Amino acid sequence: MTPTALLYRNLFPSNAADSRPDHKVRASPFAAAAAALSMLLGTAAIAEPTAVSFTSAPSGDVDRGKMLYQGCQACHSIDANDLGPKHRGVVGRRAGSVTDYSYSNALKSSGLVWDEATLDRWLSNPSALVPGTKMYFKLDDAQMRADVIAYLKLLK
Repeated sequence: MTPTALLYRNLFPSNAADSRPDHKVRASPFAAAAAALSMLLGTAAIAEPTAVSFTSAPSGDVDRGKMLYQGCQACHSIDANDLGPKHRGVVGRRAGSVTDYSYSNALKSSGLVWDEATLDRWLSNPSALVPGTKMYFKLDDAQMRADVIAYLKLLK
């Protein structure tokens, strides 16, 4: 299985690529993100999904978070809205509050504030936290989530 297919299967288990060596990952809005993360991390860094614990998150590595954020840029930008909303100032911001972005009604009415714990829950499974949200990209690896969150905290 290609590194991209392995990462895609890990990130999108409901649309998992099958394990045939000749299988190509079908195109999706998130294929670029999966390919970018695969190239940045290599196959050795991709772990099988494990149970998610929200009680004690690992500490994040800002430099690794900045590198991992490149995969987020398939949909997001730091300073401009794209397929997803801009991320500068996201930590501490009320969910669904960027005025010039078209959020789902579910996220706008969620009442969430993006702190470390909420971002960790969001990145582990957005549609479980806010059913009806537009975002379905997720990071199963707790350390990857902590690293991305550490980077987002710097974007004030």
